[in-house]
Amino acid sequence: MNYEVISQENGFPIKMWTRGVCVEDEAKEQLINVARMPFIHSHIAVMPDVHVGMGATIGSVIPTVGAIIPSAVGVDIGCGMKAVLTSLKAPDLPDNLQGIRSAFESAVPHGRTNNGGANDRGAWVDIPEAVAKAWNLELKDVFNAICEKNKRIKASNNINHLGTMGTGNHFLELCLDEESRVWVMLHSGSRGIGNRIGMHFISLAKKDMERWFISLPDKDLSYLAEGSEHFSDYVEAVSWAQKFASLNRDIMMKNALRALSEFDGIPEFTREQEVVNCHHNYINKERHFGKNVWVTRKGAVSAQEGEMGIIPGSMGQRSFIVRGKGNRDSFCSCSHGAGRAMSRTQAKRQFTIEDLVKQTEGVECKKDASVLDEVPNAYKDLDAVMAAQFSLVEVMHTLKQVICVKG
Repeated sequence: MNYEVISQENGFPIKMWTRGVCVEDEAKEQLINVARMPFIHSHIAVMPDVHVGMGATIGSVIPTVGAIIPSAVGVDIGCGMKAVLTSLKAPDLPDNLQGIRSAFESAVPHGRTNNGGANDRGAWVDIPEAVAKAWNLELKDVFNAICEKNKRIKASNNINHLGTMGTGNHFLELCLDEESRVWVMLHSGSRGIGNRIGMHFISLAKKDMERWFISLPDKDLSYLAEGSEHFSDYVEAVSWAQKFASLNRDIMMKNALRALSEFDGIPEFTREQEVVNCHHNYINKERHFGKNVWVTRKGAVSAQEGEMGIIPGSMGQRSFIVRGKGNRDSFCSCSHGAGRAMSRTQAKRQFTIEDLVKQTEGVECKKDASVLDEVPNAYKDLDAVMAAQFSLVEVMHTLKQVICVKG
């Protein structure tokens, strides 16, 4: 086996695919706290990109019976990746990629922007027709039903964020694979509405713990028990947010591909020759070790045997299209990226703009203070992360970004 095990007298085992990768002490403490929860099934699986999160670590897979910990899902519910292979090759691209980057930035709202509603100056901007249609057909009715029972969710950026990328480590990239084929890849989630859903149910779980006089090592491990007042509402809301996030990526991808096809000098190309989609902050009902359980993947990707997934690096590294090996001990999971080696605050203190420029050489992207916290060396060694999980996935394609758009 290529994982290490932390065994404890008063808790479930922790199986860690982290050989050759540094794991911070605070993350280990969080894992031990989660493994002591009484409703864990079998063990906890830890991916090599593991790092500290709210309550539960990012990069952990937590199977439970009879309860779910909302903070173990997090607030960027349904966050994930989409990658599309086109028929374009590297020679089809212009030598200067700044124009395509600008076209992407115009086509896909990013940063702290909406696709409609009130803009930063208070003026009203119409919702794009395609977004409004998708909302009305796919999302509106269930959203209204959820809000009837949880009215605090209504006052949120919902349709206004559909089709937008957001900030932080969310991105849109143009990449080349090992055969110089052109891929378009993006990373985003359920935006403001996912955050509102997550925070709302984390708060309700904490109130349940107070009501039942349940003491926890960390209040962020407050849970919703199956059969309790809010459990089914949470499952419904998370399922809806996962659908929102997937649809969000679909809309952005269509807009990005359209922008690329309309750019002067780009030859006509075939889209979606190969498409890979995956969530990495979500819950799913699955069967593992003889029992039907709730599997919470927080910063982890499903890697069932033969299942395709995406493991992105930082904005100056590589990314991988992978195929799952169905490793049972990992609950058929793999990492969702390289994983941060330091906080955003520490990265801003430690690195300079000159460091960012050097580490993103050859990539058409922002190279200013607004993305300094995303400097590649703020992330773990991607080669070490991939080596640690060789028993979880097989690399099918290696992608190197040539354009990266961040919020």
